[in-house]
Amino acid sequence: MSLADRPWPEIVPGGTVLVPLGSTEQHGPHLPLDVDTVIATAVADELAPLIGASVAPAVPVGASGEHQSFPGTISIGTDALTSLVVELGRSLTTWASRVVFVNAHGGNLDGLDAGVRTLRGEGRDVSWVPCQVPYADPHAGLTETSLMLHLAPERVRLRNAAPGNTRPLRELLPRMRAGGVEAVSANGVLGDPTGASAEVGKRILAEMVFAAYDRLQIGAVTR
Repeated sequence: MSLADRPWPEIVPGGTVLVPLGSTEQHGPHLPLDVDTVIATAVADELAPLIGASVAPAVPVGASGEHQSFPGTISIGTDALTSLVVELGRSLTTWASRVVFVNAHGGNLDGLDAGVRTLRGEGRDVSWVPCQVPYADPHAGLTETSLMLHLAPERVRLRNAAPGNTRPLRELLPRMRAGGVEAVSANGVLGDPTGASAEVGKRILAEMVFAAYDRLQIGAVTR
């Protein structure tokens, strides 16, 4: 189902294209920088056969300014992300009938919302779905650690995993807006990876895929 694997004559005009949207940012001392991209790609790959879609190459950077104080983080900011979403949507809809962005990073929401609104205002069938479950912890905790133990266990440094700030995200947001994640968590973790497992990650991935599928059946997704 991957677009990048096929020569152009094999691409049939029309149909749906899924675009995984991730980030390159710190995910604590135990997870790689591309966690969100790995998750978005996995959800898109599992979702594609359920809806008869193709999967575009993942977008590996996003708006990650809240993590910028941690080395390794690469952020293009909300304005650039908005423009990127718009241009990708315009390009893809010259031959695809429908485009769905599959987003795995919360910091992308403003740019994604703005870009999709612009595209829909131009009459293009573009929407987005999140990679989420209702019980997820915010960042690099049990949820993402379990997903990575399922998807890429060799890339998880579980011996370095440690709890971060476990207070509810709503309580942390004021300080995070002022000083980024570093202001509330020295190790970059918002949650507790203790107890993470590949089995839990497999279940979470399935729940994310079917939640995305259900959202697509009821129309465009917004916040």
